[in-house]
Amino acid sequence: MNTVSTTLTRCLVTGGAGFLGINMVRYLLARGYEVASLDVAPFDYPERTDPRVHVFGGDIRNRADVDRALAGCAQVVHAAAALPLYTREEIRSTDLDGTRTVLQAAQDAGCERVVHVSSTAVYGIPDHHPLLEDDRLHGVGPYGESKVEAEQVCAEFRARGLCVPIVRPKSFIGPERLGVFALFYDWAKDGKGFPMIGDGRNRYQLADVEDICQGIHLCLTGPREKVDDVFNLGAREFTTMREDYQAVLDEAGFGKKIRGFPAGPVIATLRLLEAMKLSPLYKWVYETASEDSFVSIEKAERVLGFDPQYSNKQALVRNYRWYLEHLAEFEGRSGVSHRVPWKQGILKVAKAFF
Repeated sequence: MNTVSTTLTRCLVTGGAGFLGINMVRYLLARGYEVASLDVAPFDYPERTDPRVHVFGGDIRNRADVDRALAGCAQVVHAAAALPLYTREEIRSTDLDGTRTVLQAAQDAGCERVVHVSSTAVYGIPDHHPLLEDDRLHGVGPYGESKVEAEQVCAEFRARGLCVPIVRPKSFIGPERLGVFALFYDWAKDGKGFPMIGDGRNRYQLADVEDICQGIHLCLTGPREKVDDVFNLGAREFTTMREDYQAVLDEAGFGKKIRGFPAGPVIATLRLLEAMKLSPLYKWVYETASEDSFVSIEKAERVLGFDPQYSNKQALVRNYRWYLEHLAEFEGRSGVSHRVPWKQGILKVAKAFF
């Protein structure tokens, strides 16, 4: 095992082999950190050979695994999570029980702070915009519910003296992001248009992963009395869904357009297809896609100095370009994480009509 440096701050990134995790690892390395990664997935990136990177295979639900990865770490970015396509049991045990395990281990190890990566899914399906950090929390489905309860666990540890900044990022994209976005990018590269639930005039804020990493880093480095709080993170600039996603089709260069369809019938059809396990889209995706969805980032800007660099359009196009450049690495693979394309299911048949 590599010797722990006495000059560099060492930070544990849980879920370090995931989409946010690897981007956070790279962000910290670029700023002079040593990094430990803990993940059940293999850390198969070039950074694994960097002597400043300490890779641990393990599960955040296993205290021994967490203790082993925490050795020598002053800070933690808790990014590990089971995503909505996992089972209810996996989501709850990972996102709730795993969070408690990480926080307890970090406190026992004397870590100075743990940045918990939550989600704007904690707001449920909102009735107003923009959403503020003190709005009512109402998670939708196992993922949203577990994220709400995990934040309550964070509050318990904060009351016990641990510094636990919480960030609530909007859906974020960028290098290594596949998942549901790979479906859209696959259609774009093949010269297809793309269907949209509703008319696409709603505003749906995204974020670039680089900007999310910036916000997390500000929580790691800012004064405790300022950062020990909750912060929304997202793009500052975004237009309508139709305009933002059209930027990718324009980048693809085939002259294709976004096509809107009535939300009610489409959502009803997707509910049925999900129940029959014929569609990769889950409730949180298709029931919010036709609605406004954006948060205020004013608090993060004012308190943290958060300064997002990418608009929705820029983030989507940057992610699409990365997808094209790395297509050969993941073509033919599929799964339920953000690091691999999701199976298109019956939607692959629909592709022929666009």
